[in-house]
Amino acid sequence: MRRHATRRAHAAREEPGDRPRLAVLIPAHNEQERIADAIDGLWEQTRRPDLIVVVTDNCTDDTAGVAVAHGAQVFPTQDNTHKKAGALNQAIAWVLPHLDDRDLLLVQDADTVLNPWFVETALATFNRKVGAVGGVFYGEDGGGLLGLLQRMEFHRYAWELERTGGRAQVLTGTGTMFRARVLREVRAARRAGELGGGTGYYSLASLTEDDEMTKAVKTLGYRAMSPAGCAVTTEVMPTLPKLWHQRLRWQRGALENLRDYGWTRVTARYFLQQFLMGFGALSFLIYLTFMTTYTSLYGWPGLSPFWTAIGLIFVVEKTVSVRRAGPKAVLVAAVMIPEMLYDLFQHAVYFTSLWGLVRRSEEKWVAT
Repeated sequence: MRRHATRRAHAAREEPGDRPRLAVLIPAHNEQERIADAIDGLWEQTRRPDLIVVVTDNCTDDTAGVAVAHGAQVFPTQDNTHKKAGALNQAIAWVLPHLDDRDLLLVQDADTVLNPWFVETALATFNRKVGAVGGVFYGEDGGGLLGLLQRMEFHRYAWELERTGGRAQVLTGTGTMFRARVLREVRAARRAGELGGGTGYYSLASLTEDDEMTKAVKTLGYRAMSPAGCAVTTEVMPTLPKLWHQRLRWQRGALENLRDYGWTRVTARYFLQQFLMGFGALSFLIYLTFMTTYTSLYGWPGLSPFWTAIGLIFVVEKTVSVRRAGPKAVLVAAVMIPEMLYDLFQHAVYFTSLWGLVRRSEEKWVAT
């Protein structure tokens, strides 16, 4: 099967035309239920890929069979013990020699479907200063109230991206396109000791390889973009335990990446974001404690015109930022209480991650 995929990679290189070639890698571990949708979404692109490869990593189901049935090639990893990053490093090392510097490599999660204009929009976004283009992720339908709260969170992130001109905070693993040249430069920088994380393309030392790759690309002097047209639909966590493990990995990984990189021109804004996140979480907890204590001792303090106005502005911002998520999202944002509880959950994740970092406890990767 690997030899067959190698022939296809050579065929992609031999295609005539001036346009850059595009190869896609989809790392997958037991994704037979979702891989077909991911592949079909790629074939439905307005600019179709030249090669789609499903990277089967220690699969015990029929992911490979489903992938082949839907027109993709399969690259099975060999003795990989480094999860997604290790799988991608093997696959990139295999496919990249068949790509020119100006060609493109799209890395996409198996539980994600790209919108039909993703590739075309990403191609139009690239220039000499842009090294990678990441997706703007939205949550799939379902999951009850918990799923809705995650979709609202994702819509707010998309809203913030629009307000900042599409400058990506994270080159999301749900879907990111790289210049082949940039990936070669990342590996060279790791091998030269200018970047950490091993000697491959993706860091093997990070819990959140996409967050670390973002910092690596920016450290090399490139911009990372997430234009609105690069929308993707991805999985939402159906239960609180799954969401807890996912967010704990994201948050702990982000903190560890900052610790490893230290204070630089690239990481300064990320340090500031983490500080403001912690300050906001602590302020919120102090406010709730104060209001609970005061009300229990003296009763409801009444309404202050000033703080009522501030609260109304806060509610308006909350509802406006999720209006594209639909009327249910707007209603939940207006009610406030469900999102306040969701915020408390996020704060618990933040402080748990920070405490684990201080204690230097080992955070284990948990499948979600």
